[in-house]
Amino acid sequence: MSTVDSPPAPASRTTRAAAATADYLDQRTGVGNAVKEFARKIFPDHWSFLLGEIALYSFVVLLISGTFLTMFFVPSMTEVHYHGPWAAMDGVQMSEAFASTLRLSFEVRGGLLMRQIHHWAALIFMASIVTHMMRVFFTGAFRKPRELNWLVGFTLMILGLLAGFSGYSLPDDVLSGNGLRIADGVARAIPIAGSYISFGLFGGEFPGMELIPRLFTVHILLIPALILALIGLHLLMVVLHKHTQYPGSGRTDKNVVGYPLFPVYVAKAGGFFFVVFAVIALMAATMTINPVWNYGPFDPGVVGAGAQPDWYMLFLEGGLRLMPGWEFVIGQYTISMNILIPGVIIPGLLFTVLALWPFIEAAATGDKREHHVLDRPRNAPFRTAFGVAYLTSFSILVLAGSNDLIATHFHLSINDITWTFRVLFFVAPPLAFWITKRICLSLQRKDRELVLHGHETGRIVRFASGEYIEVHKPLDAHERWLRVQHEPRRPIEIEPAEDSRGVRRKGYRLDAAKRRLSKLFYEDRVEPVTPAELVAAQSHGSHDALPLAPEEHREELTAGASGSRHLAPEPEDTEGTQRH
Repeated sequence: MSTVDSPPAPASRTTRAAAATADYLDQRTGVGNAVKEFARKIFPDHWSFLLGEIALYSFVVLLISGTFLTMFFVPSMTEVHYHGPWAAMDGVQMSEAFASTLRLSFEVRGGLLMRQIHHWAALIFMASIVTHMMRVFFTGAFRKPRELNWLVGFTLMILGLLAGFSGYSLPDDVLSGNGLRIADGVARAIPIAGSYISFGLFGGEFPGMELIPRLFTVHILLIPALILALIGLHLLMVVLHKHTQYPGSGRTDKNVVGYPLFPVYVAKAGGFFFVVFAVIALMAATMTINPVWNYGPFDPGVVGAGAQPDWYMLFLEGGLRLMPGWEFVIGQYTISMNILIPGVIIPGLLFTVLALWPFIEAAATGDKREHHVLDRPRNAPFRTAFGVAYLTSFSILVLAGSNDLIATHFHLSINDITWTFRVLFFVAPPLAFWITKRICLSLQRKDRELVLHGHETGRIVRFASGEYIEVHKPLDAHERWLRVQHEPRRPIEIEPAEDSRGVRRKGYRLDAAKRRLSKLFYEDRVEPVTPAELVAAQSHGSHDALPLAPEEHREELTAGASGSRHLAPEPEDTEGTQRH
């Protein structure tokens, strides 16, 4: 029986139109080569890389919901009397901004849902950015060549804070008005320039009549445009530098093991967007957030009990609550240290160190090579300990921002709580640093033990000579590579202060400072296992190489050990990887 190949079916009209359109664009823009190159990019498959995608998708939700809200919100501080379905506010004098927020919540179809989607998306946006930066920090993904991308991500976080604060203040309710009053106080606490900054922001004395229109412009135009531009730059750098990957067998700085962007990663990322959107919509539909109708319009003489800002601003609130009322009068000027220190100095120090960390660590290591394989946090004990201490101080400030709620819910003295947090702010971060560093070094020693001696099996063997040993199971090639692939980190060495002729060397002071910084990072360390050590450990005894004695001359026990030996290593399995 013979078969004849049938001629290919003619292309449909839609297919021909799509092909002609693609050809038209490619000839005029060269987009075909860009799409081809981008579609071939390899992306590692690890859940932690989705944290950045959550930030991107929640920002898309913010843009969509914010566009809807813009159509109904009135950014005006003109005083009106409210008349609408919310009877508790009927006839109450308020600004146009607050009145339009009430109309948006109770009269516009779907308005309340969109308000809550927008607010929850903002909280998730900031949470995902912070968590994503924590992942980048603890794994060392900020190292060369990604220092500038770290600064881009840091700037995105600051812009997210500004976007959240400006949007939170737009309804002109009591809660947001108190937040603006705090911002005014922080601005005025800055010596010399403080009053000018406050007048510039509010267009006169607080609260003025121009702040809401200005915040509206900043919130819907300036900050979103900057965030969009930086997101584009951030993604461009990810493509140019190729993606980082977690350590493992077969993964080096010269390859990427994962899946191509098209079609695998596109399908995953596209589906994940709808998952993120669904979670935000579910939260907005079932959990009330920022019910401004319960707070009422802003009144400078009213402060609500239990007032709390959004979580990402609680650290500033906590610092203001913990700081004692220190003020100094110099001439005719009052220096409000109780606001200046927690509102300007402490956040400035925390954010500055965070922004400059890639350059600080680069100076400590003296390493100028590119790094595309991530660190295990245990292999960078100082960095990991510092990050935990940083998060500890941030968490204490966040909890201090809720000291009144803690006092009322747990029936405690607010003064005792405040003093406890004051002490913890200075004691807990160093303690967290020390504990974390000890844990990291202990885990590194455990890795050395596993590589040199293998897994404990609990199987005790007695030889004919009467000696008892515990038989250890050696690590396979993948486990061993994970624990030995990192390079040793040691304090940098510098040249002597004087040369052979006794002439003091230029730049010695700077080198000495780098040396001290490097010792701070790497003086306490555990060296990874070297090939020579591994060979010596595997051949340090002859019992493993000898056949076991007859059954009547040996005994297996299940507890206790007096020695350790290796079994032969298993062959390495490197199947199922894609390399770029």
